[in-house]
Amino acid sequence: MGKELPPQDPGGDSIEPVDLKKALEERYLAYALSTIMHRALPDVRDGLKPVHRRIMHAMRLLRLNPDQGFAKCARIVGEVMGKFHPHGDQSIYDALVRLAQEFSVRYPLVDGQGNFGNIDGDNPAAMRYTEARMTEVATALLEGITEDAVDFRPTYNEEDEEPVVLPGAFPNLLANGSSGIAVGMATSIPPHNAAELCDAALHLIEKPDASVADLMRFVQGPDFPTGGVIVDSRDLIRDAYETGRGGFRLRARYMVEDQGRGTWQIVVTEIPYQVQKAKLVEKIAELLVARKLPLLEDVRDESAEDIRLVLMPKSRTVDPSLLMESLFKLSDLEIRFPLNMNVLSRGKVPNVLSLKTVLREWLEHRKEVLVRRSRHRLAEIERRLEILAGYLIAYLNIDEVIRIIREEDEPKQVMMARWSLTDNQAEAILNMRLRALRKLEEIEIRKEFDGLSAEKASIEALLASDAKQWQTVSWQIQKARRDFGPEDNPELGKRRTTFAEAPDHDDADIHHAMIEKEPITVVVSAKGWLRALKGHLTDLSLLTFKEGDSLKLAFPAQTTDKILVFTTGGKFYTIGADRLPGGRGHGEPIRIIVDMENDQDIVTAFVHDPKRKLMLVSRDGNGFIVPEQEVAANTRKGKQVMNVKAPDEAVRCIPVSGDHVAIVGENRKLLVFALSEVVEMTRGKGVRLQRYKDGGVLDIKMFSMEEGLTWQDSSGRTFTRQKAELAEWLGNRAAAGRMVPKGFPRTGKFG
Repeated sequence: MGKELPPQDPGGDSIEPVDLKKALEERYLAYALSTIMHRALPDVRDGLKPVHRRIMHAMRLLRLNPDQGFAKCARIVGEVMGKFHPHGDQSIYDALVRLAQEFSVRYPLVDGQGNFGNIDGDNPAAMRYTEARMTEVATALLEGITEDAVDFRPTYNEEDEEPVVLPGAFPNLLANGSSGIAVGMATSIPPHNAAELCDAALHLIEKPDASVADLMRFVQGPDFPTGGVIVDSRDLIRDAYETGRGGFRLRARYMVEDQGRGTWQIVVTEIPYQVQKAKLVEKIAELLVARKLPLLEDVRDESAEDIRLVLMPKSRTVDPSLLMESLFKLSDLEIRFPLNMNVLSRGKVPNVLSLKTVLREWLEHRKEVLVRRSRHRLAEIERRLEILAGYLIAYLNIDEVIRIIREEDEPKQVMMARWSLTDNQAEAILNMRLRALRKLEEIEIRKEFDGLSAEKASIEALLASDAKQWQTVSWQIQKARRDFGPEDNPELGKRRTTFAEAPDHDDADIHHAMIEKEPITVVVSAKGWLRALKGHLTDLSLLTFKEGDSLKLAFPAQTTDKILVFTTGGKFYTIGADRLPGGRGHGEPIRIIVDMENDQDIVTAFVHDPKRKLMLVSRDGNGFIVPEQEVAANTRKGKQVMNVKAPDEAVRCIPVSGDHVAIVGENRKLLVFALSEVVEMTRGKGVRLQRYKDGGVLDIKMFSMEEGLTWQDSSGRTFTRQKAELAEWLGNRAAAGRMVPKGFPRTGKFG
C-alpha cells in the first residue's frame, strides 16, 4: 500500500497557520472578559449580575407583581432561558431560588411558594413544584423601566430586547451584597441595612465631600440576614470601607439558659451567614468524638422555625465564655466574612470601590434615571398637549368640522389647511368618537390642558436645575427608606447583626479548654527521649528503653499541663503535655520536638507552675533565682535564661524553698549561707555561690534553718543537723566552705 496523503485542496489554503501564543492570548482574554462582564461581577448601579437582572425582567414581562398571583418557577425559568439567558436551566433556577431565600438574601427579590430549601443546606424542590412572584423590593428596582429610564440592548438572538441595567430605586448592591469569582478577580460584598444605606446616601447628597468615617455614623457595618455578632473594632471596619478590602469576624449569638439547681446550658439562636446548620452540628459532633472539646458534653439541634442549638457543658463549673471561645476557635460558630468591593463601575470597568464611591455611583445613576424619566414624560406631555390643542380647535368649530368630514373627499388635508393643524392633530380629530362631542367634554379637555401645561413647566424647571434634581432624588430615597426601614416595616427593616467586643481570654486558657484533661506520667531517658504514658505510674521498673539508654527521670502530670525542660546550655523549652508522643515504643528524641543544640543535654524536666521561683546553678558555682513565669518559652527555639560559656554548663534547677542554701563541691567542701544573698533576675550568669580551686558544684539543697539540714546515706538513713551543729559551715556566699561533716554520704550528694 502506498503512503496515504491528505486530500489536496486545489486552492492550497485549507490549513491556516495560527500563532499559538497569540491565539491563546486573544481567546483567553475574550473568555476572561465575558466572565468578568457577563457572569461574575455585579453592576454597581443596581447590584445585579446579568442572570438576576434577566430573571427580574422576565418576571416583570410575565406580570408577576406582588399583588398578582404566583407562576410556576418552571415557566419563569423557561422564559428567562428562551428569551434572555441561553444557559442551563438549573443555573437559572439556582439563582432564582437564592433570591427567594430569607437566610441567603437580606431583602429577598422573589416571593417563593413551596420548598425553596433551608438553612440546613437541603435542596429546594424541583422547579415544576415551586411558584414565585416579585417582592416590593424587586418592583422598586424596576420602577420606571417602561419610561426610558435605562438603555435596552438586543438579546443574544436579537429577537428581543433586555435592559442593560435596572433603574434601581433601592440600594441593592450593598443591601443584598454579592459574591462571585471571575478570572483573575473576585468579589465579596456582605449585606447591609437598607435604612442605614439610605441615611448615608441622603447625607452624601447634602455633603458631597463627606468622608467614609462620616458615612459610618449611619452605616455601622454589615447586617446579615441570619443575624450574628460582629466582633471587630470600629477602626478595622473603617479601614475596610475606606479601601474596599478587608473582612469581618462574625460570631453566632448565644445565651446561657439557667436550668435551676446551678445547672445551665448554652443555646445558640443565630449562626453566621452562609453556614449550613446541619454541617455545623456535624462538625461539633466530630470534635466531640475526637475529644477536642473537653468542656462540652453534648450538642443537640432543637430548631423548628427558629434556630436553637443546645450545647451541654461537661459540668456546672465550666466557664460558659471559655467553652464558647474554644468552639469559636474550632468550628464555624465564628467565621471571617471577606469584603472585596470589586464591582463594575459605571457598568463597564471592574474596580475595587470604597463605601463612599459605591454610594456616589448609585446616586449618580438615580439622578440619571430621574432625568431620563423626566424627559420621557415631557415628550409624552408635549404629544398630548398637541392633540388637546387640536381637539379645542375642533370644538370651537364643530359644525364646520362635521361639514368638511361629510362633504370633502380629502377631509384631512382640508382641515390641516383651514386651521393650520399638524398631521397628528388632524388624525386625532378624525378618530374622535361621536359621543365625545358632548358639551362637557370641552371643559374636561381645557382642564387636562391646563394641568399638563403646569406639569410641563415643573419638569422643565427640574431639568434646568441640578439642585432640584438632587432634591427629587433625595425625596425618592426617603420614600425607599420609609418603605423598607424599621419604622414602617419592622420585620424586614430592623437591624439583625449587632456589634460587640470579643471577650479577652488568655490564649493559654482557651488552649487548656481545648485539651481533654487526663493523668499521664512523663518519662525522660538519659539520652533525651521523651514520652507520656497514660495514668500515674508507681512502678517504673517495667519501663523499657533503647539499648544503651536508661531512665533519667519520670514524674506525674496532666495533659493540660506545660512541661518545662532545662538544658545544660542554660535554655528552657516549653512543651504542651498533650503534644508528647504516646507511651507505645520509646517515644521521640527531644530534638524532634524542639530545636535543641546537639552539644546540649537535658538537666531536668518538670511541670510548669508560674507561681514558683527556681534556682539555677552552673558547674562553676554561679547561680541566681528566676521567677518561673519568666522562663516559659512560646517557640521551638526555647528561651535562653542562664548564660554559660563552655566548658562551664548548667547543672541544677531546683524550686526555691526555705531560707538557707547548702552547697557541696566535688572537693567535698560544704558551705551554708542565707538564701537572701542570692540575687533574683530574669536572665544572666548569676553570682558566685561557692569558690573552688578545681572541680565544681556537686549538689545543692535549700532548707529552712528552723527544721535543720537533712541528708540520706547510702543505706537510706536520714541525718539532720540543727543550726548549732552547722555553725562551722555557716558563712557568706562565695566562700570556699569546709570539709563535709561526719556521716555525710560518700556520693557527696544530699540524697
